[in-house]
Amino acid sequence: MSPEGKKLLNIVILGFGFMFMFTAFQTCGNIEQTVLKSFNNTEFHGSGYTSMAIIYGVFSASNMIAPSVVTVIGPQLSMFFSGLLYSGYIAMFIYPYTWSFYTASVLVGVGAAVLWTAQGNVLAINSTDGTIGRNSGIFWALLQFSLFFGNLYIYCAWHGHVHITDMDRQTVFISLTVISLVGCFLFFLIRKPDPEPAPPEAAEVLLQAESTDMKACKMFSSKEMLLLSVSIGYTGLELTFYSGVYGTCIGAMTRFGQDAKSLIGISGICIGIGEILGGGVFGMLNKCRSFGRNPVVLLGLVTHYTAFFLIFLNIASDAPIAPEEGTHLQAYITPSVGVALLCSFLLGLGDSCFNTQLLSIIGFTFRDNSAPAFAVFKFIQSIMAALAFFYSNYLLLHWQLLILVLAGFLGTVTFFLAEWRAESSRRESDYDSI
Repeated sequence: MSPEGKKLLNIVILGFGFMFMFTAFQTCGNIEQTVLKSFNNTEFHGSGYTSMAIIYGVFSASNMIAPSVVTVIGPQLSMFFSGLLYSGYIAMFIYPYTWSFYTASVLVGVGAAVLWTAQGNVLAINSTDGTIGRNSGIFWALLQFSLFFGNLYIYCAWHGHVHITDMDRQTVFISLTVISLVGCFLFFLIRKPDPEPAPPEAAEVLLQAESTDMKACKMFSSKEMLLLSVSIGYTGLELTFYSGVYGTCIGAMTRFGQDAKSLIGISGICIGIGEILGGGVFGMLNKCRSFGRNPVVLLGLVTHYTAFFLIFLNIASDAPIAPEEGTHLQAYITPSVGVALLCSFLLGLGDSCFNTQLLSIIGFTFRDNSAPAFAVFKFIQSIMAALAFFYSNYLLLHWQLLILVLAGFLGTVTFFLAEWRAESSRRESDYDSI
């Protein structure tokens, strides 16, 4: 197999590994608040929103040490051991206790930082400036198949269920634990790409690589990363919304009928279709370099704004914080299942627009220091996700949507500025090589 073919195969294996792992974890995140509301145990007092806030809070803090872990034990083992922590978190739902619930939340937060730093490193070392966008799109599309398969299972398992029984919960989470473990072991199929010829200053580069944490701190204050941080922060906020809050809103809408709980699964499938379509299309369109990344990000903003407006009209304002029996408040229009699922698709499509382009621009701009760059990326994204999961316990839907609208606008503007700087740098590099 050619060196380029080996690199592409590594990206595909990476995508499948994450697809299996996040079939389990994203499905877990989508349903956990609903599941815990139905849990019949007076000794359990956990909140799905609080758990996710802990995960992303610890995730953000752990990103400062994650590059060192990946450097010491390598990206392959880093992803495997981190994946085991994800599997442990999912298995905890088979019979949850408050102490194990929040302990597992802390551990998976640490694992997430190492996992995503290692993923960014594998993506970067198996890509070139010409293939980073394509590979980002392939990885993102494969990853988002996880939303399709996991939520299809939830729909089939919970169809017609008004209340989630203990048997329903245990069956689902045993299956998800096994699926997550399959993804962990797939990482062992990734092979090191053939080494490129070392430049004369290779020894100096190796010495500098030892201080990955220091590089991450310096990178955080660079002009490029400061501009991108607003866009990255927005993806953290909307990650919280589409992966946890919106599914809870749909499940709480009693006006959708007795199938409202199973609609959480269909909503997740629609989000996944949008993510897969966006990742595949924008990965293939990467060769159209003359258009740049800005139009894709602008499309993502327009798509999200459309979804936010329709959700504002279609979902009752207290749906994110409604009790298990749901909300009986009337939305601004007669609630429509079709509109709700269309919004799910638009949320996924818009998310893929932002994330594929952020992966691409960070991989291009910081290719020589990919591990600390992706650590900073996940640090910013996860701390904003933690903040959003925290306020989701208290804020009504319209206030959450207003925050997303403002953050999305600012994130798009700053991404445009960062992209113009990256294009200017690329042109200068191309000129210098003539």
